[in-house]
Amino acid sequence: MFNTTAELEELLMQRSLSDTQLQAAASASADYRILPDATVIKIGGQSVIDRGRSAVYPLVDEIVAARKAHKLLIGTGAGTRARHLYSIAAGLNLPAGVLSQLGASVADQNAAMLGQLLAKHGISAVDGAGLSAVPLYLAEVNAVVFSGMPPYGLWMPPPANGVIPPYRTDAGCFLLAEQFGCQAMIYVKDENGLYTGNPKTTKHVSFIPKISVDEMKAKGLQDSILEFPVLDLLKTAKHIPQVQIINGLVPGNLTRALAGEHVGTIITAS
Repeated sequence: MFNTTAELEELLMQRSLSDTQLQAAASASADYRILPDATVIKIGGQSVIDRGRSAVYPLVDEIVAARKAHKLLIGTGAGTRARHLYSIAAGLNLPAGVLSQLGASVADQNAAMLGQLLAKHGISAVDGAGLSAVPLYLAEVNAVVFSGMPPYGLWMPPPANGVIPPYRTDAGCFLLAEQFGCQAMIYVKDENGLYTGNPKTTKHVSFIPKISVDEMKAKGLQDSILEFPVLDLLKTAKHIPQVQIINGLVPGNLTRALAGEHVGTIITAS
């Protein structure tokens, strides 16, 4: 075990950055939690925003009320327009990195629209370098909107199969919550949570109120309400030990989840 900065620096000067002894020394110290009192909320693109006014307006009102007691980082999904772009780009044999850029453009649009709806309440949408101002927004108005797509672009890790980007807006929002050291990650979708199958395409499915990453993988729930690569991110996370999936179409669900209630499905790292 290496406990001093000098020992770690010596290893850094002498070893490869992938050396196991160096990695162990680097992980010996705890990460600094930048925004430990904040919660990241991911607003689904296809599940919420694409439904328009009937779904978005009540959620906007709930967010405005909730920010009086909670610090909120509000990420947006991409949704139906991104799927349409993916279908065209995949048909043109374009790679995952290009599809990632296209999906990001739609998530950006959704963040811009949500930001405009929240503007009169002082809640702004930020992107890129603007993320450095997030602490200021939280200190002033307790909320900020961002695009959920992680900025991999052409550097998107290739998927095992096909060309659909494996890390999309669910993953992007989780990564932000983890890197900022936030207290919770809540996914706002259009289902009550996780089921034993996709309730939109499969009959006779059962609701799952709580499940671990290993259990979810063992059940083979790839066609689930959450991007499957998020499970691997959750498994290795240091600050976010679980995520919560709620139905944002049910009034009050977000408020209850922010208050710590078990609403919907909770997926745990272990």
